[in-house]
Amino acid sequence: MIRKLVIASALGLASAQAFAADCAVEVHSTDQMTFETKSIDVSKSCKSFTVTLKHVGTMPKQVMGHNWVLAKTADAPGVASDGMAAGLDKDYLKPDDARIIAHTKVIGGGETATVSFDVAKLEAGTPYEFFCSFPGHVALMKGELKLVD
Repeated sequence: MIRKLVIASALGLASAQAFAADCAVEVHSTDQMTFETKSIDVSKSCKSFTVTLKHVGTMPKQVMGHNWVLAKTADAPGVASDGMAAGLDKDYLKPDDARIIAHTKVIGGGETATVSFDVAKLEAGTPYEFFCSFPGHVALMKGELKLVD
């Protein structure tokens, strides 16, 4: 019984924070407007970092679509706000927005999208946020990304 509790506890911690020593992470999004991952650590030793977004829900992207967007924490509200007017066909992101470090397309239930970015774009000590830019989702669907090592 104790062993099961320890395993369950460890699994709970693993889902809350993604450790990415292999320079990649899979992030799950749900029909309940959540990312199952709340924090991602990126090693400075990685040249490139890859995020695979998997929508584990069933609703279509027009209703409950999600994307994964990375920006400096200070820039995230503006990126999300400016993206609302861009519409679904532009993944709710303002075209050529220099504040966006990386992003996936908007996906619906059962779909997957992947993005890779150059880790050299991240600055040590700078706070970063990942979020979903689908209108209204950023309030619940966000987390922190940290450069570590």
